[in-house]
Amino acid sequence: MEHVELNSPELLLRPWREEDAADVLAALRDPETAQWNPAAPGLDLAEARAWTLARADWSAGTHASFAVTDRATGVLTGSVSLHRIHGDEASIGYWTVAAARGRGVATAAVRLATDWAFGSLRLHRIELCHAVANVASCRVAERAGYPWEGTLRESHRYGDGRRHDEHVHGRLATDA
Repeated sequence: MEHVELNSPELLLRPWREEDAADVLAALRDPETAQWNPAAPGLDLAEARAWTLARADWSAGTHASFAVTDRATGVLTGSVSLHRIHGDEASIGYWTVAAARGRGVATAAVRLATDWAFGSLRLHRIELCHAVANVASCRVAERAGYPWEGTLRESHRYGDGRRHDEHVHGRLATDA
């Protein structure tokens, strides 16, 4: 899969770069981000560098991961990734830095990545899961056009080491 950049008037979604590692480290050390991202605890700069390089490698065709940046300043505001791409289906995940929360960054990034995935990757279905306790992620899913489909019981181990129930949302290429 070839790298692409996606943009809106406010955001630029671009492939990850090794030089993003320090910003990733700071973002993933944020307690709220660490809670909902199990890779975060104990992360150091070398691991953050490996994290960015792994997400920058789209060669397997199983994921497309974007650094979400402010289009005007280039400052990192979050992450959005299509993962588990298989056939015409995928999953999507995201996080935002603390300073970007509540500004619609995650919703806009999810919409941009979703539109690209349906148009360019010819996906039919994208699934979005989040911990039931992560109310902000539920709002992002709904605002990005992903209707709630159900609850998965103790389906994922999060940053606190515990298994949490998750809401599953799904969007089809045929949804309006």
